[in-house]
Parts: sequence; C-alpha cells; structure tokens
Amino acid sequence: MSAWLTWAEAAEATWLGQHIAESTVVFPTLEGVHLLGLALSVGLIALTDLRLLGWLLRDLPAAAVHRQLRPWVLSGFALVFGSGLLLFFAEAVTLINSPAFPFKLLFIALAGVNALYFELRLAQRLPGPHDAIAALPEVSVGDAAARAALPRAVRAAAAASLLLWLAVVVCGRLIPYLPH
Repeated sequence: MSAWLTWAEAAEATWLGQHIAESTVVFPTLEGVHLLGLALSVGLIALTDLRLLGWLLRDLPAAAVHRQLRPWVLSGFALVFGSGLLLFFAEAVTLINSPAFPFKLLFIALAGVNALYFELRLAQRLPGPHDAIAALPEVSVGDAAARAALPRAVRAAAAASLLLWLAVVVCGRLIPYLPH
C-alpha cells in the first residue's frame, strides 16, 4: 500500500471525514459551495482572459476589468479551496485512486504558476483607460481595436489560463466517472 493511500485512509477515518461523508446535508452543501466557488472564480477568470485576448469587452480597459474582477475571483477561490479540502476528507481514498485527480492537481499547479507569472510580470504592464491609445493620436478614445490590442505575452498567458482551467474542470468532472 502506498504512503498516499495510507494517508488518504487516515484522512477519511477522522471524525471530520466520517461526519462529512455520512451527512445527508453537509456533503451536498459542500459540493454546492464548491461548484458555486468554481463558477465564480473560473467564470470570472474566463471573462478576464477573454478580455485579455481581445475577444470580449473590447470597449473596456483590460486593466480595469482585471482589477475589478480580481477580488471576486479570489473570493471564489477561497470557497473552492475551503470546500475542496473538506470534500477531500470525505473521499480521500476515491480521489487518490482516481486517474484524473493527479492531472487535476497538475493543471491547478500550472494554472497557479501561470497566474503568478501574469500577476508579477504582466499585469502591471496592462494599459489603463487612456494608455493604450496615447501612442496613437489619430485613434479616438473610444476605439475598441486600440484598447483591445495587448502584448503577445499577455494574450499567451490568457490563452494558457483558459486552457488550463478548462482542463481542471474536465478532470474534476471525470473523477466520479473513471474507474478506480
């Protein structure tokens, strides 16, 4: 038996793991909170990424979209992390044995590295409401094309983010359906 499996069995055997797994109210409530947090965080990340790619909300400055949605994204992640940790205690053995679970964790880690790179290296370079057009005096302030054009690195980070979070969601949905 692997050390991970032994640890998972011990997690499930705790009072917390047993209480969550056996409750007809707590487990589904935690699942609901997990899904709401996922919808909030990943949904708003998708909106932000689509703006950074220039495919959505082109008339809004990317920096403003990013700045205004960030607290909501982080709130969603707090819900996902907290509920996910509690759900893990109830189903640790199933998750450890699932072929999709390590991929889900890998994609979460890669998405986190991508987000960290974006926040530390790229986000401060996002143009503000008038910065994107300052170098283009012939373009009117309301020109969506001028506002939508962002550096290639920003667009690449946004595309990677979309793909990685999609992979996280798909792997998470596969867990109950793949053989253990």
